[in-house]
Amino acid sequence: MMAASLLRRDKKATAAHLKVDLSRTDNSSGVRQLQELLDVVLNPETPAADTEALDWCKCLIAGGEGFEEFCKTVRSYDNATLCGLVWTANFVAYRCRTCGISPCMSLCAECFNNGDHTGHDFNMFRSQAGGACDCGDSNVMRETGFCRRHRLRTGENVPSIPRDLLLMSEMVLPRFILCIIQYLRDGYIESDTSTERDLQKVLQHLEPQISFLEELTKMGGAMRTVLTKILTNQQTFKELSMGKEENLFANKNYDKYLSALKNSGLVSVEEKAQGANADVAVGAEGGAGAMVLLGNAAPASPDESNKEEDQDAGQSVGQRKRVKLSSSTKDPCIIESLKHKCFLEELLFWTIKYEFPQKMVTFLLNMLPDQDYKITFTKTFVQHYAFIMKTLMKSHESDTMSNRIVHISVQLFSNEELARHVTEECQLLDIMVTVLLYMMESCLIKSELQDEENSRHVVVNCSEALLKNNTYWPLVSDFINILSHQSVAKKFLEDHSLLMLWMSFVSFFQGMNLNKRELNEHVEFESQTYYAAFAAELEACAQPMWGLLTHCKVKETQEYTKTVVRYCLETLQIWFDAIGFNDEPAPNQVTFHLPLHRYYAMFLSKAVKCQGLDLDSLLPDQEMLMKIMVHPLQIQASLSEIHSNMWVRNGLQIKGQAMTYVQSHFCNSMIDPDIYLLQVCASRLDPDYFISSVFERFKVVDLLTMASQHQNTALDSEQERPMLEGALTFLVILTSLRVHLGMTDDEILRAEMIPENPNPKSGIVPGSCSFEEMLSAVADFKAPVFEPGGSMQQGMYTPKAEVWEKEFDPIMVVLRTVYRRDVQSAMDRYSAFLKQSGLHTGNPWPPYKERTPLHPCYKGLTKLLHCKTLHIVIFTLLYKVWMDHQNMSEHVLCMVMYLIELGLDNQDQDNKQEEEPCIEEHCHDSWFPGTNLLSNLHHVINFVRVRVPETAPEVKREAPPSTSTEASSYGQNSRRLSGNWRENLREAQVFSLVAERRRKFQEIINRSNTEAAQVVRPKSSSTRWVPPGTPPQLVTEILEIRESMLSLLIKLHQKLSSKQNYLSPSWLDDMDTSRHTHGDGITAIERILTKAAARSCQIKRSIQDICGKTCPPVPPKKNSPSDKKTMDKEERRQRARERQQKLLAEFASRQKSFMETAMDVESPETEAAMDLGASEVMESEVLYDCVICGQSGPSTEDRPTGLVVLLQASSVLGHRCKNQEAKKLPTSDEEHIYAADTCGVSHDVMLTLMQRFFKDSSCLQSVSIGWDGGVYVQTCGHTLHIDCHKSYMESLRNDQVLQGFSVDKGEFTCPLCRQFANSVLPCRPGRGTDAGAWHSPSNKKTLVLVKEVEDLQERLALFPTESNLTKEMELVIKDVKNTTQRKYMDYGKNPGSPDNDFLFMYSVARTNLELELVHRGGNLCSGGASAAAKRSCLKQLFHVLAMHMRLYSIDSAYNPWTKLTQVIERREADDFDDDERPEVPMLFRDIPSLLIIFVLTMPQPLRKEHFTCVVKMLYNLQFTQALAALSTKFSPEERQAWSTSGTLKKNAANAETSFEALLSHVISELSKDKSVYKVNAEETSMLMSGVWSPQSIEFSLQQLCLPFLRLSCLLQHHLYGDTLTGCLEEEEFPSLAVCLGLLASAPQPSNNAHSASCLQWAVDAFDLVTQWCAEVTGLSQMQAEQSLTLLVQEPEWATPRLLQLPDNYNVIFQYYHRKACTACKKVPKDPALCLVCGAFVCLKGVCCKQQGICECVLHSQHCGAATGIFLLINASVIIIIRGHRFCLWGSVYLDAHGEEDRDLRRGKPLFLCEERYRVLEQQWVSHTFDHINKRWGPHYNGL
Repeated sequence: MMAASLLRRDKKATAAHLKVDLSRTDNSSGVRQLQELLDVVLNPETPAADTEALDWCKCLIAGGEGFEEFCKTVRSYDNATLCGLVWTANFVAYRCRTCGISPCMSLCAECFNNGDHTGHDFNMFRSQAGGACDCGDSNVMRETGFCRRHRLRTGENVPSIPRDLLLMSEMVLPRFILCIIQYLRDGYIESDTSTERDLQKVLQHLEPQISFLEELTKMGGAMRTVLTKILTNQQTFKELSMGKEENLFANKNYDKYLSALKNSGLVSVEEKAQGANADVAVGAEGGAGAMVLLGNAAPASPDESNKEEDQDAGQSVGQRKRVKLSSSTKDPCIIESLKHKCFLEELLFWTIKYEFPQKMVTFLLNMLPDQDYKITFTKTFVQHYAFIMKTLMKSHESDTMSNRIVHISVQLFSNEELARHVTEECQLLDIMVTVLLYMMESCLIKSELQDEENSRHVVVNCSEALLKNNTYWPLVSDFINILSHQSVAKKFLEDHSLLMLWMSFVSFFQGMNLNKRELNEHVEFESQTYYAAFAAELEACAQPMWGLLTHCKVKETQEYTKTVVRYCLETLQIWFDAIGFNDEPAPNQVTFHLPLHRYYAMFLSKAVKCQGLDLDSLLPDQEMLMKIMVHPLQIQASLSEIHSNMWVRNGLQIKGQAMTYVQSHFCNSMIDPDIYLLQVCASRLDPDYFISSVFERFKVVDLLTMASQHQNTALDSEQERPMLEGALTFLVILTSLRVHLGMTDDEILRAEMIPENPNPKSGIVPGSCSFEEMLSAVADFKAPVFEPGGSMQQGMYTPKAEVWEKEFDPIMVVLRTVYRRDVQSAMDRYSAFLKQSGLHTGNPWPPYKERTPLHPCYKGLTKLLHCKTLHIVIFTLLYKVWMDHQNMSEHVLCMVMYLIELGLDNQDQDNKQEEEPCIEEHCHDSWFPGTNLLSNLHHVINFVRVRVPETAPEVKREAPPSTSTEASSYGQNSRRLSGNWRENLREAQVFSLVAERRRKFQEIINRSNTEAAQVVRPKSSSTRWVPPGTPPQLVTEILEIRESMLSLLIKLHQKLSSKQNYLSPSWLDDMDTSRHTHGDGITAIERILTKAAARSCQIKRSIQDICGKTCPPVPPKKNSPSDKKTMDKEERRQRARERQQKLLAEFASRQKSFMETAMDVESPETEAAMDLGASEVMESEVLYDCVICGQSGPSTEDRPTGLVVLLQASSVLGHRCKNQEAKKLPTSDEEHIYAADTCGVSHDVMLTLMQRFFKDSSCLQSVSIGWDGGVYVQTCGHTLHIDCHKSYMESLRNDQVLQGFSVDKGEFTCPLCRQFANSVLPCRPGRGTDAGAWHSPSNKKTLVLVKEVEDLQERLALFPTESNLTKEMELVIKDVKNTTQRKYMDYGKNPGSPDNDFLFMYSVARTNLELELVHRGGNLCSGGASAAAKRSCLKQLFHVLAMHMRLYSIDSAYNPWTKLTQVIERREADDFDDDERPEVPMLFRDIPSLLIIFVLTMPQPLRKEHFTCVVKMLYNLQFTQALAALSTKFSPEERQAWSTSGTLKKNAANAETSFEALLSHVISELSKDKSVYKVNAEETSMLMSGVWSPQSIEFSLQQLCLPFLRLSCLLQHHLYGDTLTGCLEEEEFPSLAVCLGLLASAPQPSNNAHSASCLQWAVDAFDLVTQWCAEVTGLSQMQAEQSLTLLVQEPEWATPRLLQLPDNYNVIFQYYHRKACTACKKVPKDPALCLVCGAFVCLKGVCCKQQGICECVLHSQHCGAATGIFLLINASVIIIIRGHRFCLWGSVYLDAHGEEDRDLRRGKPLFLCEERYRVLEQQWVSHTFDHINKRWGPHYNGL
């Protein structure tokens, strides 16, 4: 009723009326009226798309005034101090690390540009998930970085807001928001029945309403406060949400909401309370009792989700069965209960249900600057957190949804204050960890590591979508974000139950993505799951770990570390039990994922390094350490196996894993902790046990025997060497790496940089010291070398010389390089440095580097270097290398030396013999007496007993002594022979590496005998028993050795230096130790001997003794293979030399015979020619070489030869301007570019003007076209037979290889130089240029020559006879026409007429001449042949054009020649038909065009005297034109003066060659009838303030005539081969005049050259001039100013230039990347700029397509005749479009390091590189894009 009456009234009036009512103190009637009105207006039953309701709301809120006005008013009360601008994906924002407190800090462009960030470390970035501007928020950034607007704390001086302004908003908005919520409830259908589309539809209908809310938030602080009150008010929600009893719709609507809650697996708390005990409900509501429930085995989530999961499991056929855990690990409350108490909560609920629509997200974020809202919203978000993740897991669009979630969460959790608040109040950490567990539990499978059948361990399945698509990343990134706050991290570390939960989460990743080695056939399907596995470990395990570690840096945090370490060990123990692990890893299995080990390692390292904890207090017992070391060691051995191609049947992916494991982004979370953990184990376990474990894991135990042959059951022989190298390298890394064992952060950073990786950021622990300073300290930057069109080059850092010399560490390089070849390239650079600095010339060994001292905790590590097992291995290997046993290599020797040297440098502190009784004591004469390396070095070993195959050379043929099988059952190894056999048996056991390891293991785990027996017979050793009967049998042999390590070293030294007794006994005393650091093996041995001698006198004596025995080393039995080897080497070299000689001789004879046959082809012809006596003909015939068939010969009518040419349309000439300065690219709305002053436009204007008044055919001969879209012809200079070319094209057509060009369009590459080409220009048969009388000048009179020229023109063209040559010429003409577009050829009024064709043909010649002039720098001063001239093929082109143009004859009545050379009687006007227009006056014609027309239409070849005659006659006209043009620039007074003074000279003898006389004549003639001078005289006088002197007139005349002279000269140069002489610029005029025969010789003082003295008239000059001027003044239709336009032709154009670009790229970027496209008015996705004309275009934009062609391609056709140069704004790169192809050219904007930033990924400031821009411009002007840029592809009109 009342509402109805209100509805009928005008909205504004109603609103004003209600506002008055509501402002009263008693406002009940107003309230009632408003409510009733709103009931009708905001009725949720009307469709949402109806905008009437929205209009009402706007009016009501504004309270009667206009909505826009209202917005302005409210904005004026904005008291917000934060910017808070929200953006979505792809928005360009800034991040300044100098100003940021939080790493997530970001600024909008406006705030960034208004703040002062000069010299800061900032970058621009393209937002991936969206974000918000933090300007003004001091929690996130420093105040110094705030922009001007937010620095002022604007809120403080804003007046308080009048109460009634927002009164209506407070009343109307609750109903409006409710209405939106009701629509959302109503539109939602459960996902199984609906499609995504239905939800999208609902959202589309609601678009205007949500946009309106967004608009409100932008009104500023005042309005946001109102909205916050409404959104968070629980009372309002209660009243409105349920719906009133009588309102049926509202009730139904509420039920829908409840069912949606239910179906989401969420139960409203009330219902839950009925079923469970009440305290659960309370706990859930407050979230306080969250963890109480962890103990109870709560029910699993509701049935629906179980059903779903089972279905999923059913679908994934072929996958391993999923595992369901009982839900005892988590609290159901966190996941399952929700209660909404206010609008905000329900709005968020629906936002989640609808999968985060962008508009809703933006609205919710726009409200964040309001502090109260921020807190409530954060709590609401946390409350819904579990639900969000459940929705995310089910979503089909998980990527988009993830981005939107993070967009919100990063705003909430980056603020430490807020994060702490919700952690304390809402159990944020519990929720996050629980939800993470819940998420991962959905994709668990049984682990197959170790004991496949009985394993109880479960791991995540990496092939599940959850891991493959990184669905978990929003959750993990939030978790990492909140752990970056110290207060939150401390809470996490203090909460033990949480830590336990977290460890169980981490253990889901322990052992995932297990690899099993394929032994038989190649794996069928290579799974790529390893990407997911590595990403998951890095993101979900390692990054939270690094986050926690940053808070464990000081002594005070010791307890935290202890707790974490304790839980790690507990979880590891649980894991070992679960996988059923005892002591041996399962063979042929490896997993790269051991996050538990790595947590343990990293916290240990931190504890020792930063918190001063004692290592032993954190370590478990020996047995546990032995278990812990197994899997990391397995990975190291597997790496070696993979590189030795033992896993080759597993496909490429296993190599990928090995590389990723050490790759720079992963290494500090993967290989580093593993190696550190192994170092810890090595320092605490028995060294003999550790070393033997290593060699056994690397499967090289069998190889370590003194015998020259052995059997290895585990490896093929080609795998033995790389595996042995791997084992030794691993030991070197293990004993020498100090990254976690005592290096400071700075040292680590320095060490990480020096490996020669392009990526120095590799293993750097987050948050270390100043990167840039350290980088510049160790390396010099080399800017990238630019190759246009090539791939993007990066600058390189190269180590400084002193770094190479003192700090280069090959071990670090090996550890950090992904590819083995990188190690080699580092070594190559190292040796290059040594050569250059003269330190060493040969092939150097990796240098030995002194190590930082060990931290006292890890001193045990040196025991590895001082243990007998290692010494036995070293001794054995030295012996084997010396004896040249197979599979030894220089690398093996190098590593052995490295280990010896490490042992010498790291002396074992406790040198006393070990106390514990061990078996060694039973055998008095064991290998070595003690464990110290120094004393063992000189210990001589006499006999060794070995087990060898029967066939080995060592086997003596008599029967061996009885051997014991039990002694050899563990596989053989070198054993020492002593007096009695029984003792030997015992010894044999001791020194089998495997047995040694078993024994130590048993000793540590004191198990009963029965168990011990089992241990001795594990799987791995059983494989070593050789079943009886397999040949060859193993036999025990005794070898006589009598060597010590020292003697072997000295013998190796002799062997390497291949000199006997190179070391004299006294060499030690005169050693110069300084030169030992760099060098090869010889140097290394000398260095080791010197070090050893310095540390022990006994060794010094031993060395002198050994060196003193001067006898050469006794060759071992079997006449040592080494002799044979050296002999072989010599012999091989000799043979190679002989082979080479033979080959060369054969090659020479072939060449000779080829030359002879080639000569034979030509010789008969030559003889025949001689007989004819026509030798001079032969000389002058031009010979061409065909680059395809290789024959040389003349071009004939039947078999023509052609030049390889590239025809391309060009508009370069048309873009020239009058001004030398390049035009500026506009970077603001005030700047513009005008095209009116370009050459192309002004020529168009002239032609159009002529066509208005003159006869069309005459117009088309008076100008040239081709300024825009002219055809340019260039050649590489190679020739080929045209028939050869055809077959070449045929072969290209059949070639299936993908070429960068289109053969169908006639494109090809020159067979010789591979230059791009698309046509062949036939060469005219005939004589060379030099011979023939027609070239020599004659002394005929001018008049005679004029007459001859006239006769030549009259002579009718003989139609050429049909021949191959003429056919080809016609084809080329067709090619030329097809090169450019139709619009550039048809300028006549009737298209396709011969006149049109005629114009086009002679314009092609003009274009090529003009372009050559441009390439020569615009003048001919330089003379000679320029670079462009080498590519010029103008002569051949002229012949082709001339042949074509002879088909058109010029009607003699209209022949311009007569007008040039004769005074014609004027016919009376009545002879004209009325409609026939006059011809173009001679003074309006373009003279160079006339010259080309004359030359091309006269019979070829033209005699030079005739050419000169034509030039002379045209010069007269040119000079007269110049006079006329000049006279128009005078003021009337000056004209009068010159006219008078010149009249006096008319009667002088030289009147015809005096410019004064002629000038006065022209002035008087042009002043008659319709004077040209009538045009606004006062303007000209204003322009020309200077006075004209004879000198200035002379100078101007020369300038006006020069363009014609230059072109004539160039033409003469090409037609007659005249040389162009160089000259100074001021002498150009006389020099060209002489060259053309206009002047007899150059006047001596060059400035005396008079342009008039070049004139030679055929008839009376004054009569002729009168005739020409009369044609102009007699025009009846034309206006004076139009005549003036045509008379004053622009003489000279500047060289073509690209636009001038601003220095800083940001200027371009900021203006253009938000600029709307002119065609579609939208901001293009990929905006681009034409660098020729400045046009702004859409790249690939569908909006601007025309006939299927995108805008860039269209523009390139329009602006550059199919050549376009575009700068892509969002990528900073330039693309070139050439016809149907395009290429990426590169960038002209570089960062401070001279590097490109394609796609602006780094976002650092970019600056213009002038040099590159010049190169680009040069390529454009010289038309060489096709030749220089290599990577072209077709664009299919899609750019």
